[in-house]
Amino acid sequence: MRHLILAICNSGSADEVMSTAKDAGAKGGTIIHARGSAQKDSEHFLGITIQPEKDIIMIITDEALKAPIMQSISRKHGVGTQAHTVTFSLPVDDAIGISN
Repeated sequence: MRHLILAICNSGSADEVMSTAKDAGAKGGTIIHARGSAQKDSEHFLGITIQPEKDIIMIITDEALKAPIMQSISRKHGVGTQAHTVTFSLPVDDAIGISN
C-alpha cells in the first residue's frame, strides 16, 4: 500500500525538507506554497495582520519507506527547529500516473 506524506513547514524550508526526505528514500515530491490560518501565529505590522507563510511538501511513498522518511524529517526539521515541520500521512487507495 502507498501513503501520502504531508509535511508542513515554514516558508523557505521546503527544499531542505525535501532533500532530507530524498536522503531517507523518497523519490520526489510536490511543494505547495500556503498561508497559515492559526490566530496565535498572526503578527501585526503597522496595524495589519500578517499570516505566516507555509510550504506543504507532498510525497507518495510505499509503506516500507513511510516511517523512515517521516522520522528523518522530524529529526532534522521538526517542531523546535527553524523549519518547524509537522508531518502526517494518509493511506492512498488508488493512484494513476505514478510509476513504481
